[in-house]
Amino acid sequence: MTTFQSLGLGEEFLQAIQDLGFETPSEVQQKAIPFLLQNDADIVSLAQTGTGKTAAFGFPMLQKIRIESRETQGLILSPTRELCLQITQELKLYGKYLKGLNVVAIYGGASITEQARQIKKGAQIIVATPGRMKDMIGRGMIDISKIEYCVLDEADEMLNMGFYEDITEILSFSPKDKNTWLFSATMPKEVSTIARQFMHQPHEITVGTKNVGASNVTHEYYMVAAKDRYQALKRLADAHPEIFSVIFCRTKRDTQKVAEMLIEDGYNAAALHGDLSQNQRDLVMKSFRSRQIQMLVATDVAARGIDVDDITHVINYQLPDEIETYTHRSGRTGRAGKTGVSMVIISKSEVRKIKAIEKIIQKSFIARDIPSGMEICEKQLFHLASNIAKTEVNHDIDPYLPAIGEVLADFDKDELIKKFFSVEFSRFFNYYKKTKDLSVPGGKDYDDSSPSEKSQDSVRFFINLGRKDGLAWMDLKDLIREVTSLGKDEVFHVDTMDTFSFFNVDSAHESVVNEAFAGVLFNDRAIDIERSDDRGKRGKFKGGKSFGKKPGRSKSFGGGFDSGSGERRGRKSDSSGGFKGKSRRREDRPDVAGTRGKRRRR
Repeated sequence: MTTFQSLGLGEEFLQAIQDLGFETPSEVQQKAIPFLLQNDADIVSLAQTGTGKTAAFGFPMLQKIRIESRETQGLILSPTRELCLQITQELKLYGKYLKGLNVVAIYGGASITEQARQIKKGAQIIVATPGRMKDMIGRGMIDISKIEYCVLDEADEMLNMGFYEDITEILSFSPKDKNTWLFSATMPKEVSTIARQFMHQPHEITVGTKNVGASNVTHEYYMVAAKDRYQALKRLADAHPEIFSVIFCRTKRDTQKVAEMLIEDGYNAAALHGDLSQNQRDLVMKSFRSRQIQMLVATDVAARGIDVDDITHVINYQLPDEIETYTHRSGRTGRAGKTGVSMVIISKSEVRKIKAIEKIIQKSFIARDIPSGMEICEKQLFHLASNIAKTEVNHDIDPYLPAIGEVLADFDKDELIKKFFSVEFSRFFNYYKKTKDLSVPGGKDYDDSSPSEKSQDSVRFFINLGRKDGLAWMDLKDLIREVTSLGKDEVFHVDTMDTFSFFNVDSAHESVVNEAFAGVLFNDRAIDIERSDDRGKRGKFKGGKSFGKKPGRSKSFGGGFDSGSGERRGRKSDSSGGFKGKSRRREDRPDVAGTRGKRRRR
């Protein structure tokens, strides 16, 4: 078995490791530390988040710098303030027995003059976010012309966040003969470009397989109707009483909304997104690390740099737009050798995304049903029993025991147990006793690769509306149903992209859709609806007809329909974004043949 003693670290670092309670080095530490101690070379290390990368580059840098010098010798660039502060703290713990060590964190949202003062004192190592580092170099507050070691930590995340130009400009002020150590979870082409541009024949260290998910994370998906997504989230939380989780949403608005609903329902939750001030972010993260918050609802950007080792679950309330982002989300759990669970709440139309993710992470998802109300009551009951069994007796209660005994004197042991546990059990039982089953029938066995009976005799349409029009898939489905008067199960397989979308209807309703969308406007823009061929390419509907605005015969969306008389109230969608507003519909309207006739309601 490999030990830290065998890696070549000095006695002062071995003592710090013992104080920290580290027992055996992780795989990336076993590979990186001896190589970096013995060689002056560039490296590219590919390893998942949570595998001990900070120690892998931190110990070698601390051992190689000249502690007696006050010159800046090492620079570490990281994507977020949170990660910057964390790396700084860990380096100080690693070097606690190095007298004179000064590690300074440079990041936005704090006093730039105070950070410049810390640098002037003499900082052997600077840990910085790219934006603030570039700013201070431009002001002449930092000199990195003599650094010997440069670390790009979470390089893929920094580039995903748009720091490519900042990084290249920062590195242009550093010496060409420095050692550059690049650490990344994935290897997109932008990371390869950085490696080619600023590194000389880098040695590659790969832990596991490139771009795959962590081996100690279990992946599960739960299929529900879109309108039940939030209720499903609550049940997953209630079914895991010890949950300590990060919940991912796609947008800042959804993040704030979900967090507020959880708080209103009595959960210890908070939101983390870009609209929060730096002070608010700090308070949220402090509460999360101390477990005052059990459920942190976050956007992908805000969550980058969260490094908390004991997160039990990652819950994908919404799948990310970029499938590769799922790797970073799931990497927030199962860290430091612990196991974790990554859950995904999906609708039927998103199953194909699950299959795409499986190819990337090279792991299979387990299809599970949302727990029933009675299953949750049972888990909460036994969780309470377990907590009571583990509770240490507080003997300050002893003086009150005689009086308590008198109050309960008429009850035997079984009655007391029933009464005691009924306090907690009744709370969940009363809430869940009449609730429905949220799992979609057949969800466990659903296979998107073999079309359902319904889709075998259906028509797939292209429509020129998408997410950039403020339409999530459920909003678009509501809009289609509003225009066509089709039932909720008669519009299916709705997939929204940025600027266009696809949906299916039964073949019997093809003409209904074509007639209904003739002359329809959305935000004063003509809606183009066309039949799509089986390969997913845009295929013109036979005859090449494109439905657009017709003078005097138009309907419009984006404040509702507007096509004449016959006003009726629209409804608000259950999904984010919501299709709202009054809708006005023209009853007498042209059909495909151009004759006029009453619209038949289906």
